Amino acid sequence: MRLTSVSNFALLAGTVSAAVGDWQQCGGVNWSGETSCAAGSGCVKINDYYSQCQPGAAVTTLITSAEPTATATKTSAAAVPSAPAATGTPAGSGPGTTLQSGYYWIRAVAAPNFHNYMQTKPLYATGAALLGDYTTAGQFQVVDGQLVQLVSAPGAPVKLLYAVVSETRYINDNSLSVTFSTTKNTYGQFAWNGDGLTWTVAGITRPNAAAWYVCTGQQLYINLGNYLYQTPAGCADQTIHYYNDKTANA
Repeated sequence: MRLTSVSNFALLAGTVSAAVGDWQQCGGVNWSGETSCAAGSGCVKINDYYSQCQPGAAVTTLITSAEPTATATKTSAAAVPSAPAATGTPAGSGPGTTLQSGYYWIRAVAAPNFHNYMQTKPLYATGAALLGDYTTAGQFQVVDGQLVQLVSAPGAPVKLLYAVVSETRYINDNSLSVTFSTTKNTYGQFAWNGDGLTWTVAGITRPNAAAWYVCTGQQLYINLGNYLYQTPAGCADQTIHYYNDKTANA
């Protein structure tokens, strides 16, 4: 792994490129874009594959190597975004608001996120998995243990993003972030249990494989602990489920 401080990148990038704007991507595994944030902001690691410029955040160490390792810097709970993560250019034009054959909507079915749907922001872009309005719902499927998001238009060659689970623990040291990437997930496997979305990995026994947190900015995290027990401040316990009607609805 090659660890390079943001300050070192700033010395190089300052003379040849503009700083990364607030809430934009500034690092992560295989990230080849700019890494220096604007004045007053710091590059905060959300997970191994995604770091983001956040106003008032302290400068952290970026990971830009091809693969994460156990020495990756751990982000504290304070680094959870306070607004939905705005990310890079959409990876595709998207399938639209009519469900495509072989895919599902994924939504919550309990308060306070009743019928909020999984998506990224901007739509069809790499970045943190979120729950949002039904009008901007993404379309998903589980294929060979990978949770995939369809980002290509109807009739176009299939283009997918993959839900990547971070091995670094966040919030109360008991949750894992999920980020959509062009790179396949290598940590654990997704599956359907009935209509519920689950995640499992060797070496971790989860009390409830379908337990999730929805935290600040509507960001989704895998809850490694008990459902509805010692829920972190700013988060809500949630299970999320597929829905296969022709259109998403409230």
